[in-house]
Amino acid sequence: MKKLLLLGLFGLVAVLPYHASAQISVNVNIGSQPLWGPVGYDHVDYYYLPEIESYYNVPDRQFIYREGSRWIFSASLPSRYRGYDLYNGYKVVVNGRDPYRNFDNDRVRYAKYKKVRNQKIIKYSDDPRYYVVKGHPHGMPPGQAKKYYSDDRGNGKWKDKDKGNDRGHGKDKWKKHDDDH
Repeated sequence: MKKLLLLGLFGLVAVLPYHASAQISVNVNIGSQPLWGPVGYDHVDYYYLPEIESYYNVPDRQFIYREGSRWIFSASLPSRYRGYDLYNGYKVVVNGRDPYRNFDNDRVRYAKYKKVRNQKIIKYSDDPRYYVVKGHPHGMPPGQAKKYYSDDRGNGKWKDKDKGNDRGHGKDKWKKHDDDH
């Protein structure tokens, strides 16, 4: 009986560190979001574009729209949306897999945003988190790369790459979030 109890306790202790690290893991993909994307999101899988009833896959940089009853995946929108302005149209952030499978619900739920034009976008943001987005007017020049760090409460800031903490020395409590390969 003691052996079973000890074995169970050992198994529980072995699993706990993995569980705890999964709880504080944060996925940040700010750098892969387009300039016309809305501000306020550290991670985005898709945008739903209510005005043209289409989606944009952020990681794959691909539009998803309907042609008859089929979904088309393309790097650009079809000619019928030639006049649509991505910078002015409202974008709804949708995280998850294959949101177009929920299109009938999204179409009704987000119809009220079809003519909304007051959404702040990344291109015009003064938030330093978005300076890493390619083409941002305040983009960081080469050689001045910075990394975004956040604590366990979701508070974050940019720091010079490889400079340690804010006082310029040593490592600190901040966790690094970047897409370096």
